[in-house]
Amino acid sequence: QVQLVESGGGLVQAGGSLRLSCVVSGGIYSRSGVGWYRQAPENEREFVGRITSAGSIYYADSVKGRFTISRDNAKNTVSLQMNSLKPEDTAVYSCHAQWDGRDYWGQGTQVTVSS
Repeated sequence: QVQLVESGGGLVQAGGSLRLSCVVSGGIYSRSGVGWYRQAPENEREFVGRITSAGSIYYADSVKGRFTISRDNAKNTVSLQMNSLKPEDTAVYSCHAQWDGRDYWGQGTQVTVSS
């Protein structure tokens, strides 16, 4: 059974850093890209970044230069390192994978950046 579980959210002051992790289970980790998305209250879900199974990485313009996505193949984990955080980065962050025509989402983790 495919499952994505995030961890690492929290409260941080503007300019600070947080690291989110997404553990991918169910046998798809090495064959599927993993994306990060976020949704702030009353906003649409927004693309943050994605790493493909081949290791190519893409970022939204709003986070380029501040956020970094990486994979730890030994732990079936995709991480999102967030630096220079801004209050507008406050949102619920979720990881996503697509496999065999289905979408899989983690439960989400809250990131709150205070000014």
